Amino acid sequence: MRIVMKFGGTSVATGENIRRIADIISSSVSKGHQIIAVVSALDGITEKLIEAAERAEKRDKGFIHNLGQELLNRHLRVAGEAIFNSSILKEIQLTIAATLEELEKILTGILYVGELTPRSKDYILSFGERLSAPILYGALKDVGLNTCFLTGAEAGIVTDDNFGEANPLMNVTKLQVKERLEPLLQKGMVPVVTGFIAATQDGITTTLGRGGSDYTATILGAALGAEEIWIWTDVDGLMTSDPKIVPSAKTLPELSFREALEMAVFGAKAMHPRALEPIMDSNTIVRIKNIFNPNGPETVLVKETKAKPGTVKAVTLLKDVALINISGAGMVGAPGTAAKVFEVLGKNKINILMISQGASEANISLIIRRNLMEKAVNALELALLGGGLIREITGEDDVCVISVVGAGMRNTPGIASRVFTAVARRGINVRMIAQGSSELNISFVVKESDGPAAVQAVHEEFKLGEVSSF
Repeated sequence: MRIVMKFGGTSVATGENIRRIADIISSSVSKGHQIIAVVSALDGITEKLIEAAERAEKRDKGFIHNLGQELLNRHLRVAGEAIFNSSILKEIQLTIAATLEELEKILTGILYVGELTPRSKDYILSFGERLSAPILYGALKDVGLNTCFLTGAEAGIVTDDNFGEANPLMNVTKLQVKERLEPLLQKGMVPVVTGFIAATQDGITTTLGRGGSDYTATILGAALGAEEIWIWTDVDGLMTSDPKIVPSAKTLPELSFREALEMAVFGAKAMHPRALEPIMDSNTIVRIKNIFNPNGPETVLVKETKAKPGTVKAVTLLKDVALINISGAGMVGAPGTAAKVFEVLGKNKINILMISQGASEANISLIIRRNLMEKAVNALELALLGGGLIREITGEDDVCVISVVGAGMRNTPGIASRVFTAVARRGINVRMIAQGSSELNISFVVKESDGPAAVQAVHEEFKLGEVSSF
């Protein structure tokens, strides 16, 4: 069987963990499986690189120098913990040093120019995976596997030039990935591919967005016809809710791709929201597994599941959002008002997470990322106030989104009634509601302070803490 395995987060935080990864891959290879490994940056490194890019733009020489030494020390320490063979370790140490020397040069260039572009930021962020992949390669080599390491671009992933959130060009990507990786697999090799990183057709480095290593795994899986994709994390799959909010939350044994997508978009941390796109119409199976408990519970994602009517599978909470209200009697019966709102936000690169408009047409409510609220309100006021259509634009940054997910909600009367009755019993006021025609998701907005209680209320109402409820 051909399996793409993605490793990220705390699973690549230490040398001991990377050695554990090598043992997992070795065990799978010994069973006759072909393995493609996708690796993220070491835990916390991407955040360090973001800070380094911003400090370089501000010409902070001291920070850049200290960071270079910090990154060198950490990666050398992790390599030393993961690789026991001295000659292999020496090879990896030299690779790490050379890679960090290249990083220091690009940061120094930005420091002197005093300008950080999206293109140069993507290049800087690519170094996290470029430093971790050689360490996993060395650990695999140390346990006796035939292996090599490549960046996502070298593996054949091609994207547009939307730096920071690049979109793969799947037709050319499938051709190149198959052309470059298939011969390696036929030789019995285990390719280690950097997650997150790709390149334009001109070879300019791009990134797939935060958490993009999941995306890399599914792109490779689609291109190589993998039967399964295993996403290794530090939790036992996707859960009915955040166990920090609901201690009785259980691991979901199975979800459809569409259910998992709804959960990823609205707060579940185990999957990148766009990661399922390349395999959405395929029969590939995705397993979300815990590297610290490999034989424990897991969540299996499949194209379709048999949903029990009336069932809710999960309830999630999305923080760090803001509510924008646009109101005015002049909006009633005025064609194109919503289009103007969306155009203004689109030009300012502000993504809308949730939309609601009453039949009166006198109000449009939007949910966006909290850090963009001030920018959104200012842009809308400049563009829309004073024309007679819109009277007021306001923003609230003390809200959160609760999402109730489950294919069993389709064509089942009374689900929304149960959700809002349960919330009302807790004395919680609902500020905004949205539900798509797919009926897979009911989302509503409450004050952030009421968020945990709202999640608990819905979780209890649908008995999600009981395995039999699925």
